Amino acid sequence: MPPEQTQAAPSPSAPLTVSQKAQLTAGATMWTTRAVPEAGIPSLTLADGPMGIASGRVDERDVSLLTPSGVALGATWDVDLVRRIGALVGGEATRRGVDMVLAPNVNLPRSPLAGRAFELFSEDPFLTGALGTAWASGLQSMGVGAVVKHLVCNDSETQRNSMNVVVSEAALREVYLLPFEMAAAAGCGGLLTAYNRVNGQWCSEHGHILQTTVKQAWAWPGLTISDWFGTQSTLGSAQGGLDLEMPGPARFLGEKFGDAVDRGEVDAGRLDDAVDRLARAARRFSGDKPAPLPDDAAQALLEDAAAAGFTLLRNEGDLLPLVPGRERVIAVIGPNATAPCFQGGTFAKIAVRADAPTPLEALCARFGGVAEILYEPGVDPQPRLPAMPARPARDIGDGCAAGMTLDYFDNPELTGAPVGSETRNTNVLTWFVGMHENGVWTRPAGIRASGRVRAEVSGPHQFHVGATGSVRLLIDGIEVFARQRTLAPGDIMGVLKAGDADWIAHDLQAGQEVLVTVEFTYQVARAHGVWYGVRAPDDPDAMRRRAVAAAAKADAVLLIVGETADSGVESRDRTTTALDPAQIALIEAVTAANPRTAIIANVGHAFDTRWEVQAAALMICWYPGEAFAPALAAVLAGDREPGGRMPVTIAARDADYPAFDLTPDAQGDLVYDEGTEIGYRSFAARGLAPRHALGAGFGYARFDWSDPAVTRVDGGYEVAVTVQNTSARHGSDLVQVYLTAPRFALAGFARVELAAGERRRVVVAVADRRLMVWRDGWVRSDAPHTLALSRSAVDPVFTLELEPVSP
Repeated sequence: MPPEQTQAAPSPSAPLTVSQKAQLTAGATMWTTRAVPEAGIPSLTLADGPMGIASGRVDERDVSLLTPSGVALGATWDVDLVRRIGALVGGEATRRGVDMVLAPNVNLPRSPLAGRAFELFSEDPFLTGALGTAWASGLQSMGVGAVVKHLVCNDSETQRNSMNVVVSEAALREVYLLPFEMAAAAGCGGLLTAYNRVNGQWCSEHGHILQTTVKQAWAWPGLTISDWFGTQSTLGSAQGGLDLEMPGPARFLGEKFGDAVDRGEVDAGRLDDAVDRLARAARRFSGDKPAPLPDDAAQALLEDAAAAGFTLLRNEGDLLPLVPGRERVIAVIGPNATAPCFQGGTFAKIAVRADAPTPLEALCARFGGVAEILYEPGVDPQPRLPAMPARPARDIGDGCAAGMTLDYFDNPELTGAPVGSETRNTNVLTWFVGMHENGVWTRPAGIRASGRVRAEVSGPHQFHVGATGSVRLLIDGIEVFARQRTLAPGDIMGVLKAGDADWIAHDLQAGQEVLVTVEFTYQVARAHGVWYGVRAPDDPDAMRRRAVAAAAKADAVLLIVGETADSGVESRDRTTTALDPAQIALIEAVTAANPRTAIIANVGHAFDTRWEVQAAALMICWYPGEAFAPALAAVLAGDREPGGRMPVTIAARDADYPAFDLTPDAQGDLVYDEGTEIGYRSFAARGLAPRHALGAGFGYARFDWSDPAVTRVDGGYEVAVTVQNTSARHGSDLVQVYLTAPRFALAGFARVELAAGERRRVVVAVADRRLMVWRDGWVRSDAPHTLALSRSAVDPVFTLELEPVSP
């Protein structure tokens, strides 16, 4: 981020009254801030992120480019690539008229069960900070503000709106605040406060964090913003250092902020500070913006980023890549071959273009001309909530041939003409407060979703339905299911569990078409959701037998397993690290039938991989965005390298994780008793060998390292090593530098791409700060310091002693 962007603009607050100033401290609408044109303060339009531009879309056709998720970008360990992805999202923001994006997410996955782990870069705070800062810099290079989230310790979802994180100051400073500090130092436009409490205080009211640390110690001039509906009180927010309450209209700030100033309960300078920061952000990010990337360049970048995160962990006998023409028969097996998980389930979920190919389609295109491709799913591709393959109930003139017709009504009986209609080709519908804040209708009393479903086979079909409020399901106009549900007015998102749906069996004959209708009655709540689907009959044992038969015939098997988008969900943590039991049974059966199996894992977090020894190869693809399929085909064919390295640690057993259960205690406290020893640091401290360490992974090329050296420079050290590509193909390597004494932590890293036979001197910067700890201030121990140049957190190649630094 250019330094000039962090400079303060002249204060606009002088000509404004207290009331005018106060109004600026709360949003105008769901996604916009207030403007005072006469004072030169424009309105800002915000949107959610970080995998694209998510909020305020009018319908499912208003798509945004879907980038790899945070953990997939974390697996790249590539600062420049992540910066370019941030710029791509900035271009999408410009296309959508958005000035600031609620992204990136630089929280940390303390536990592999964290429901939102897929959105987080890494368990290491320095790696997270480096990549998060790069993403924010890329976004802001497009004139769009980055609102880095969620400040702080929103590292899990269980009871996130009420729980209290109990954490030491050292752990806060060294671990959980570090990525935010790095982003602030680079000039990010905003920081979004978390819903939870930290050490007894709500994050939106936390004076020690917002005022003492962020604004004073860091001298950061940006804008602090509440997460949506995340404020708790007027005095707490105003005195604690919150600048902007979102969304609008105001609940606790706005005019109430001004009233508190008039009563002398809040210093007038605090109001001026909030207004100055809002005005500075509004002027900085509301102007003209560069043009977005052309579509072909954007698609190429998305494919580069997806492949760069694919993490190869096992490749016995060099099964991969599958050189086109070498294998005559390739079996593609597994649910995620046709139902890939591009992204996780959040309110920032992206509407993806309808023509995004599946892995099976891309593999057939790449290998189909030179090999016979056999395909079997093996298990149900959507075990929680099936899709709803339907065509609209009626033609509303929008040209859509697939999806459900949605009608919005102004009465709970859903009578009379709808106030609006659209077609949505999805099986999960979610809304914040209103049903289209920037459309022509908002807050309807209810909706009706209807579409025509055609049976492909005969037998009992399971029709699923669920909602946050009252819902009923009709087939051909006859009610077959109804459920009444009343929500508490403050309920928010915790009830949105797309996998939790009731179902009813209904017999259909092959070729029969029925009209399916779902009716939902609006509730007084901040977040709403409706979900539905239909599952055709099939025999699980027969599905597995067909997959095993295909595997036995093949020269090589590509077994593509993983998760559905509701496996990682905002507002809910997971209960297990294991894949679905049916998928594990499929893995065991297929690898027994053909050990020349490459398992492709489409998973967004650390998970149990104890079955991997039964296969020749294992590659984790994470949640790689819309370019998953072409990137996978290119990597499996050897056209591209799998460039990823582990951004998290996978334990040999669940009991080895330093933090696992995410349930607060009876008092609502979640104690971070591992202190600073999060993730890989804890494994090292306890002498536990992980199944896969932070930084582990390899590509198809091979590399040698030689001639290590360390040099003292201003502000730190430079660690250098010569890297040579010893293989006959182009590839990339990752040099990792760890502080190994007096404590253990990642200190620096650098990626390098080399042609066949090429060698290069690689220099890794290690700042003095990486060697310090928090002891009522940043200090460096007098004990000897040792660095290791490593291929992973458990694979040192060279060790270097640092000379003492004079006081």
